[in-house]
Amino acid sequence: MPATHHSSAPPTRTSEAPPVRRPADAGPPAPEPSSAGGAPPVGRIPVLDVRPLVLGGRRPAKAVVGETFEVSATVFREGHDAVAANVVLRDPEGRPGPWTPMRELAPGTDRWGADVTPTAPGRWTFHVEAWGDPVTTWRHHAHIKIPAGMDTDLVLEEGARLYERAAASAPEGSRDVLRAAVDALRDESRPATARLAAALTPEVDAVLSRYPLREPVTASEPLPLLVERERALYGAWYEFFPR
Repeated sequence: MPATHHSSAPPTRTSEAPPVRRPADAGPPAPEPSSAGGAPPVGRIPVLDVRPLVLGGRRPAKAVVGETFEVSATVFREGHDAVAANVVLRDPEGRPGPWTPMRELAPGTDRWGADVTPTAPGRWTFHVEAWGDPVTTWRHHAHIKIPAGMDTDLVLEEGARLYERAAASAPEGSRDVLRAAVDALRDESRPATARLAAALTPEVDAVLSRYPLREPVTASEPLPLLVERERALYGAWYEFFPR
């Protein structure tokens, strides 16, 4: 009976995947979206039905270089506090694009949208960040209470503290604008209405629109976007003919 020879196969080499480089985010600080599989987690401020969406995100939405398109999502929260949202568009290198705030598309619908424009070909991603807007909530209350003389000192001090927190994450030049508003809110030598007005100037609005105080922040799952050269709009005519 012939002998049976047993041979052991050489061990399979395994190579570790290189670490993923996470570039620094642009604009106000925010959490990175989750990359885990399955349904995305729902945060304290839900972000639902993000579009454009192709086959549940399994296939990328498509655009060409320089094409502007709308990203939209349903954003809401319980209660009466203000909510806002923005889009983060990341290029093929993972770098975030400019700060892109979203607007409510129709009052009362909870549907928000913003226009974004990719600037280079490649595989991009985009996601939506929704966040509480405590400064806007405070302004709403201040517009009611200050003219009525209700809790004047408390309301003005609350605004000063919110502006201080917003200034902490703003760049130096913009920070000075918010610090001046803080000083005005605490200036007891002026009437309460004048102190409030000094914190609601166009200069202050411009800084807060670019560097808002955002808390808490909920990030949606990133969705793929394939950006092609402009020629892709008309250069594939030969696909219509059999080969």
